[in-house]
Amino acid sequence: MLYAPPTADFDAVVAVPGTVHLVDVGGQQASTKSRNGIELIPRPSDDPDDPLNWSDSRKRLSALMVVVYTVGIGMPLTLQYSVLADITHDTGISTASLVEGTGFMFLLLGLGCLFWQPIAQTYGRRGVYLGSTLGCVPLMVWTAYSKSAGEWYAHRILAGFFAAPIESLPEISIPDVFFAHDRGAWMSLYVFALFGSNFLAPLCAGWLAEACGWRWTMQFGAIMCAVTFLILFFGMEETMYFRKTLEGLEHGPGVEEGEEGKNNGDRVSSSGAVYVPRRKRGFPQRLGFFVFVEGRPSVRAMFRSMWLPLPIIARFPNVAWAGFIYGINLCWYNVLNATASPILSSAPYGWSTGLVGCIYIGPIIGTAFGCLWAGLVADRITLWLARRNNGIREPEQRLWTLGLSAVMSCAGLVVWGVGATRSIHWAGLAAGLGMLTFGVVTGGCVALSYNVDCFKEISGHSTTSVILIRNVMGFAVSYAITPWYMSDMGLQGCFVMAGFLSLGCTCTFLFMVWKGKTLRTWSAPKYWEGGDC
Repeated sequence: MLYAPPTADFDAVVAVPGTVHLVDVGGQQASTKSRNGIELIPRPSDDPDDPLNWSDSRKRLSALMVVVYTVGIGMPLTLQYSVLADITHDTGISTASLVEGTGFMFLLLGLGCLFWQPIAQTYGRRGVYLGSTLGCVPLMVWTAYSKSAGEWYAHRILAGFFAAPIESLPEISIPDVFFAHDRGAWMSLYVFALFGSNFLAPLCAGWLAEACGWRWTMQFGAIMCAVTFLILFFGMEETMYFRKTLEGLEHGPGVEEGEEGKNNGDRVSSSGAVYVPRRKRGFPQRLGFFVFVEGRPSVRAMFRSMWLPLPIIARFPNVAWAGFIYGINLCWYNVLNATASPILSSAPYGWSTGLVGCIYIGPIIGTAFGCLWAGLVADRITLWLARRNNGIREPEQRLWTLGLSAVMSCAGLVVWGVGATRSIHWAGLAAGLGMLTFGVVTGGCVALSYNVDCFKEISGHSTTSVILIRNVMGFAVSYAITPWYMSDMGLQGCFVMAGFLSLGCTCTFLFMVWKGKTLRTWSAPKYWEGGDC
């Protein structure tokens, strides 16, 4: 069991996972757990240490720590993108091998989640964040001393494994603290930190490499990881909390208004373990790596959870689709990073390493607008559509924002490929990359939020499923992109095809708007049984 299922008299066919009463329409359905007419989903307990009950400043500090981790790991891992030509010149490692090594890193960023995520759900998030950050320090030092392709593959694989929590842990840390109606905005902040750091890193690395050489650039990445560890050690608080109700069933059978978390009472899980709210801990106690909350999954259940994301892909089609959308967008992100340095450092542009990094200003701007669109705007669109739907929120309401994403991603790929072939002004290339990253970031952010909205109670595992699909697709395109655009098709043909492929893939959101609820209904019995696969 991934969580305690509803009572025996519950009819799983009646309640569709992800369909929740979010907005009070007409003042007739509001509960005491609402704010400005918006129902608080999930229901906060009466426990003052429930993360949903934290003060706004405490919640924002928690979100800031997630951002610090994401930037502190995301930048070091992507410093190499604008210095690929320098690494090749100094070490003799081919550009193709460097790109393939990055592909292996992305593969382990996905597979590593199978190891880290169950630990975070058993012993807490804080220890995994700290262990991940500390493990990346020596690996960045090793990167600076790379001399062969074999070494490059080795430290990229290990870096992917230790950094894997960056891909899936924030997606459950944010729902730990924030309600469904503003979850998308905070999720977009994480995505902005993820992609923004990935685009800021090559910009900084380019000039650092010119001043100090590419090896010292990697040493800077090690220093950044070490500083991040210190900030998190003193600033990050544990957010894991076992609550009584299930999202979407707060008013279900056996749950009366005000019962959830009543008197800070215990609850009994499906395994008979008693769940006791955490006792308030002082600052020294908060500095521990892990917490041992009574009622947590057993060690056996933790190891069993390491393979559960795999069958979830088959049993929950909405999760598989979210992974596909995130994956196809990661492909274009990898295409950008694999081609920027080779294209701009060669004729007719002939840019230096520092100038190659400057092209990432376009993607940084595109990332900012993409996060605003997929976060704040998507949340407001969802609330507006929920009001028109008698206050009922369906996860598919968020997907309409992908319409603009599909067009922008297609246009960006075409402008980048055709523009580079015809040697247009660099500003045109930067604009193309900005449009592309707007689509990439929107697709990733909406996919993550949709996954959590659909199946909140298994989101820790389903997020790993999404990341597995995403990173396997990213790994594949890392192998394929260099021979693809260097084939007889050429750069222009390659990117025109990629643009329309992106358009077609993203437009599958229309099918999900039409049939997404049907697919969630099909998955409902297995979900309400406790999520076992």
